[in-house]
Amino acid sequence: MKRQVSLEEISDGRLYSKNDMVKAGCGGCRGCSSCCRGMGGSVILDPLDVFRLVAGTSRSFLELLTDKLELNVVDGIILPNLKMSGREESCGFLNEEGRCSIHPYRPGICRLFPLGRYYEESASGGRSFRYFLQVQECPAQNKTKVKVSKWIDTPDLVRYEAFVNEWHYFLEDVENRLQQSGQDEERKNTNLFLLKLFYMKPYDTRQDFYEQFAQRMAQAREILS
Repeated sequence: MKRQVSLEEISDGRLYSKNDMVKAGCGGCRGCSSCCRGMGGSVILDPLDVFRLVAGTSRSFLELLTDKLELNVVDGIILPNLKMSGREESCGFLNEEGRCSIHPYRPGICRLFPLGRYYEESASGGRSFRYFLQVQECPAQNKTKVKVSKWIDTPDLVRYEAFVNEWHYFLEDVENRLQQSGQDEERKNTNLFLLKLFYMKPYDTRQDFYEQFAQRMAQAREILS
């Protein structure tokens, strides 16, 4: 989701790599679940998030869509997100004690918070991202310093970052193509194709995700080229 704001307005003015220390530690969020409420459709899920949720809950993507997830249009692309519901607009995975019931396999945006990703393209065409600290989002006081890689808490971080980068710029390229086309039928068919290929088509949760994703990405690029 693109945010049309100045980085200086929402961050501490620094960009971080996975090896940097950042003041994000909040003592395990004891007694607080504010980032699990009132988030609207902002907790957008990538294919790895869905892979993890399906494996962790033993429910299919379509089953999760009945109560825990929903679909919304994000920058012209239909993508799933965590569904907020009830009087307090709470995440459906929040338990009665106000704790995350899917913490071991929580989505990437949840792992990242209160960090965000800042994507940047170089003059030579290189595409990458770094992290920034959202200073106004988390209400916890007296945060401690923690290494970015430890905070994100994701196995095989090198492969994960490569996946995140590829997925982001792939969606951006698709969005730009659909904007230039201006044809509603093409937009509809492309969205349906991507939704089926990357989300609805089951992954083998016993096998490596990244290899399966690479195969699907190759198929998508071939068909959309």
